[in-house]
Amino acid sequence: MANPCTILVVDDHPLFRKGAAQLLELDDGFELIGEATSGAEGVRLAAQLEPDLILLDLEMPDMSGIEVLRCLRQSGCDTTVVVLTVSNSRDDLAAAMRNGADGYLLKDLEPEEILEKLRRAAGGELVLDNSVSAMLGKALGRGAEPFPVEEPNLTDREMETLTLIAEGKSNKRIALDLGISEGTVKVHVKNLLRKLGVHTRLEAAVWTLARKPNYPTESKH
Repeated sequence: MANPCTILVVDDHPLFRKGAAQLLELDDGFELIGEATSGAEGVRLAAQLEPDLILLDLEMPDMSGIEVLRCLRQSGCDTTVVVLTVSNSRDDLAAAMRNGADGYLLKDLEPEEILEKLRRAAGGELVLDNSVSAMLGKALGRGAEPFPVEEPNLTDREMETLTLIAEGKSNKRIALDLGISEGTVKVHVKNLLRKLGVHTRLEAAVWTLARKPNYPTESKH
């Protein structure tokens, strides 16, 4: 039997933390290993416990979920982070994704749907609440730097990588699908982000799904 996905819950509301614990107990594939009552404690426990997945609230008194995300990513933490919040604000959604969130779900989802989304997130997919996914392209497009007007000159391999990113695949999954190392995938991702003029793989996915172009490519890999 595979090891369960370890989870840290970061939320200042005791009732929600209790509910999250009860929900995760319903699935043997998850193991709750920590609960943080504040953003600062969440950052500390993430470094200490090294969970596979973090469930993160946005509204906390000491530091916001966006600040927690920023701290985690700047420290080099690559743990999967799924925001679970009451906010359906387009600005909150864009800020979370720009700062490295791997998912954005609303707390009013049915418990079974939350578990299903978390399973997908644990498998390396980007997960979004259906009610906010339609806002995503507009939300990310409101940044200071607009998506590029001209089509990027991607290599064949970069185009394949971008297609798999748009399907929600993780670097590890892309490496397996393409038969290359995870390190090589990271190089391709870095290059295609630069060519697209975006900062995150989610922005690249949104750009791809919105445009669905026939990318002009260089002949070499």
